[in-house]
Amino acid sequence: MSGFRLQWAEDDFSPPPGAFRLDTPQPADDRTYIMYHGTTRACAEQIRGTGFRQSKDGMLGPGVYLSRDLQKASRYPIDHPEEDKVVIKVMVNVGKVIAINYQNHPLQKTWHYYGFNTAWVPPNCGMVPSGLEEDCVWDPRQIWITELITPRAVQVQPGY
Repeated sequence: MSGFRLQWAEDDFSPPPGAFRLDTPQPADDRTYIMYHGTTRACAEQIRGTGFRQSKDGMLGPGVYLSRDLQKASRYPIDHPEEDKVVIKVMVNVGKVIAINYQNHPLQKTWHYYGFNTAWVPPNCGMVPSGLEEDCVWDPRQIWITELITPRAVQVQPGY
């Protein structure tokens, strides 16, 4: 007897003109990237209607938390039912980027005071348990929503 599982994927793998995917180790200053933000269906509709708002705090301080990795974003909210999750696909002009690559970095929560627009946590640097990259964008006006991605039901073959 076969069953179903939910899988995260995009229909279109081509970024819009002028936007880039995860093609460089660190986001380059002043480039526009495709990024993702995981949330619930209800929150996704609210964000689509009113735009992103800064979180009050987090690992990198206030800002909008995103990732260039769809699989990272699809984990959020953690411990929430998969069928109620949505990933918001966005384009982001990252502005000036700083790498925060270890816990207790001197600018970990104050980077925006020093002229940086985005803080980037590299993959596998020990900051994030998943080992996947994370980005925090200070100004929500640098973020443009392109679409909402929901998980798809895919048939699982017996024995898998």
